[in-house]
Amino acid sequence: MITGELKNKIDDIWNAFWSGGITNPLTVVEQLTYLMFIHDIGETDDMQLSMSRRFNYSYESKFTGEDEKEIDGKKVTFSRKDYKWSSLIQQNAETQYNLMVYGIFPFIKNMYKESDNNYAKYMKDAVFKIDTALKLNSILIKCQEMYNLIADIQATDKDIKGDVYEYILSKISTSGTNGQFRTPRHIIDMMVELMKPELSDTICDPSCGTAGFLVSAGDYLKKHYESDIYHNEVNRDKFNNNTFTGYDMDSTMLRIAAMNLVAHGIDNPNVLYKDSISKQNTDRDKYSLILANPPFTGSIDTSITSPDLLALVETKKTELLFIALFIKSLKLGGRCASIVPDGVLFGSSNAHKSIRKELVDNQKLEAVISMPSGVFKPYSGVSTGILIFTKTNHQDTDNVWFYNMVQDGYSLDDKREKIEKSDIADIINRFHNKELDRDNKRTAKSFFVPRQEIVDNGYDLSINKYKEVEYTPVEYPPVKDILKDLQKMEKEISSGLSDLERMI
Repeated sequence: MITGELKNKIDDIWNAFWSGGITNPLTVVEQLTYLMFIHDIGETDDMQLSMSRRFNYSYESKFTGEDEKEIDGKKVTFSRKDYKWSSLIQQNAETQYNLMVYGIFPFIKNMYKESDNNYAKYMKDAVFKIDTALKLNSILIKCQEMYNLIADIQATDKDIKGDVYEYILSKISTSGTNGQFRTPRHIIDMMVELMKPELSDTICDPSCGTAGFLVSAGDYLKKHYESDIYHNEVNRDKFNNNTFTGYDMDSTMLRIAAMNLVAHGIDNPNVLYKDSISKQNTDRDKYSLILANPPFTGSIDTSITSPDLLALVETKKTELLFIALFIKSLKLGGRCASIVPDGVLFGSSNAHKSIRKELVDNQKLEAVISMPSGVFKPYSGVSTGILIFTKTNHQDTDNVWFYNMVQDGYSLDDKREKIEKSDIADIINRFHNKELDRDNKRTAKSFFVPRQEIVDNGYDLSINKYKEVEYTPVEYPPVKDILKDLQKMEKEISSGLSDLERMI
């Protein structure tokens, strides 16, 4: 969602990698992520030092101490203070390269040596591939120009870093295959605001990608429970070790996810290599909150699919199996907000109907938010919605709240430029004050539909099934008057043609 000068700066960084011989898009993203992590981990370390002084708890900077390395047969001592971006960027090209290759990169690889730390697990095979001092220096200079611009923009757009990361990831040429579309940051943040995570929550994204939902949930908790986290050792330990869980099947994405979470102050991110809907995943009745945008349009081999998911919905479609997974993975009383393709809401197959019936008849379906088809552009024009439900394992659905999102704050074309109109603030406000919509007519943006009406309509959850369009009658003049006007116009045309003929 970025344009103009900042977009050009990122493109310059990308071109610097390509001109330096690093042309695989996934490799570029991975190497650039390492550099961004080095920048962000320094800022996070400074923030945690500040918090430890403010809330009077013990914290030792990760950049304390020295490392002794051998370069060309000579022993060289590096101060870890120089590993911070603010120091690195001031060095000459040769010093930067030696710091990076012999000091900083081994440091970030081994920052957590515990065998059960997932960050350490995924960083074990990380390789730094910028192979000359001049290439590195050129890229670092361009990165610093990007960060200077980000600092100027952050005063008015606090989410600009998320937008930058999303734009960088969008350059992966394989984006969008198998329905794996990255979720725009403002949609992620909206869903987190809708669910209002609490310190007691155990939060999971079973298709986490780069951990956008988990990062946003962590930011929400720090914003609303800052003192409770940093002033209480038990809460701080839970936040760092047991609050967030993510699964993915792409090891590179998991490495980026782990770095992303650590850079946001979560010391031991629980991100795991796991096929969420397979027999490999045995997590059941475990989480109190699920936030997700599972893969769309994928189809899997049912022989490896978890049998209890197939018992709930007999299908090969991943978007339906993931909803079954969410139900099974949640504790009683656990909540879920998930993006789904529109087909899930109105599909006519037995599988589509059975998963909707499960939500309406055996759980508490709370809300269906319809989003415009341009939300995922330029990756896809697929129409999507958001399902919000609570696991109850009995019929608890009463009235379902529907909202028709028309604008999300960005143009709905491939450019996705920022605009003033957005329904997001209204969605959040109305969701948390749903009683205000009890008497709304079906012509409004938001309204309630009774459970029985949904049942009578074959469990159809498409907003168009229930929304009423208000037609304004148009009055036309009598036919005689229209004919008189046409005759008058004909005379004027004939007169004009006669005048033109005389002039010739």
